[in-house]
Amino acid sequence: MKSVALCVALCPPRLLHTYHDLMTFATLNGSELCSYELAAPKYPSLPERFSKCPKLPVPPSKPLPLFNRCTPADVSCYSKFAEAVVTFVGDDSFLHRVIAGVAASKEVIVGLCLLALVLSMALMVIIRYISAVLVWILTSAAVLGSLAGTGVLWWFYAERRLRGNGGDAEADPEDGPGRDDDRTLLVYAVAASVFTVILLLLMLFMRKRVALAIALFHVAGKVFSHLPLLALQPFVTFLALLLFWVYWVLVLLFLGTSGEAVRDEEAGLTEFRLTGRLEYLTWFHALGLLWITEFILACQQMTVAGAVVTYYFTRDKKRLPAWPVARAALRLLRYHVGTVAKGSFIITLVKIPRLLLIYVHKQLKGKENACARCALKSCICCLWCLEKCLNYLNQNAYAATAVNGTGFCASARDAFVLLVENALRAATVNAVGDFVLFLGKVLIVTTTAFAGVVLLNARRDYAEWLLPLVLVCLFAFLVAHCFLSVFEMVVDVLFLCFAIDTKYNDGTPGKEFFMDKALMELVERSRRSERAAGRGRGRVKEAPSEEGAEMKPMAPGTSLA
Repeated sequence: MKSVALCVALCPPRLLHTYHDLMTFATLNGSELCSYELAAPKYPSLPERFSKCPKLPVPPSKPLPLFNRCTPADVSCYSKFAEAVVTFVGDDSFLHRVIAGVAASKEVIVGLCLLALVLSMALMVIIRYISAVLVWILTSAAVLGSLAGTGVLWWFYAERRLRGNGGDAEADPEDGPGRDDDRTLLVYAVAASVFTVILLLLMLFMRKRVALAIALFHVAGKVFSHLPLLALQPFVTFLALLLFWVYWVLVLLFLGTSGEAVRDEEAGLTEFRLTGRLEYLTWFHALGLLWITEFILACQQMTVAGAVVTYYFTRDKKRLPAWPVARAALRLLRYHVGTVAKGSFIITLVKIPRLLLIYVHKQLKGKENACARCALKSCICCLWCLEKCLNYLNQNAYAATAVNGTGFCASARDAFVLLVENALRAATVNAVGDFVLFLGKVLIVTTTAFAGVVLLNARRDYAEWLLPLVLVCLFAFLVAHCFLSVFEMVVDVLFLCFAIDTKYNDGTPGKEFFMDKALMELVERSRRSERAAGRGRGRVKEAPSEEGAEMKPMAPGTSLA
């Protein structure tokens, strides 16, 4: 925008047709609508009036107090802005081709977006029914890939060493450009070997607990079949975030155009400066963006946790309360707004210094020394990890609140204790679950992109189809992320409910489990393995006893391995 902004004493209340009208309005009201260096009585005769006065006719306008602007009173004036946008688009040939390509492929874009939506919902159903096969295939692929990569690195290193030894025997082994490459390969091979050993040990210790992740995936699919409104939760959250962001931008515009008018005599300009409390209000507004955004996301987590807890701790799933998701949202609004506000504020307190450090890092990029750069990156990484850990703890705290009805601090303490007691199982569920869901997102995006390339390449009526494909891939990733993130929340809440159930119940009369049949079978298998192990230990202890002595096996324990 190259138009001139002037400070006026009064906005014109009526239509001004000629320069005589501008002169009369300035004389009567002391409000000059042309540039300051032009004398108001000479408006009709000055040659500069065509470039330094507003374009005629000047429409009637009214002042908007917070914006400190004269805004047109006639709505039809805003159509000029649309015409300017159309003219700009028409003048830019590349932008015109791109938008023409989007407009020509709008049916394909809509179809691919619907395909991404269908694939996301279908993947949630597929994970329920083939979770065992999917998890074991991915786990085996990770192990085999690690072994293969390590073997290839060692083979390359051995080949290079043998090739070097077969050369000139008098050559110094410390010389030569290939020495650094050999060392690099050796470092990579050793690092890959350590990683592979750690992975194999983890798989060895977690092999029995992977079944828990599979069972939780299966039960999560059942949750969505009984609570289908959970699938709509991402859309509700997105709508709430969109409304808040629009409101935030409007308030930001009000703040940016408020303040006191300060005239710079040397430059001959006047600007609005935020002084006093308005300066702090700008920082408060930025803080509100982070806090309220986290608050809305936390409300989604609390609603999902409340609905899943209701499902889990209802013995007869056919007698679930009516509208459990809506009831969870109402309980949130009635009882747990403070809990969600505290949890989201803690995340905001961690996010603010991380964002400030990122800003400082970008401002000092290329100017700081290596030590300062390493320190900044380390602090940013540590704060990011802390933020992720707090997010996970908050989500479990919301689930504990839904179970016990306690406040945030008490719920966070209970959730932390449960997670520490089940640390290995929690790590297994999160590692397997995150890996499977990440691959699911990649699968949806790549499938949608492949379908888009095939369909868009078949269209010969336009050449620019890169932007439509990028838009489709972004939409596919967002849809997959929204659906699968809710699925991940459901799995995490189910795990916490399972931990609570196995901690306070043992299946005896009066302490029956609340868990699903799939989880019950997992518990029974674990108990049978414990009984077999207990009988084996009992036989070993009784073996040295005298002949004829009665052999009593150890009593089987009731805790879940």
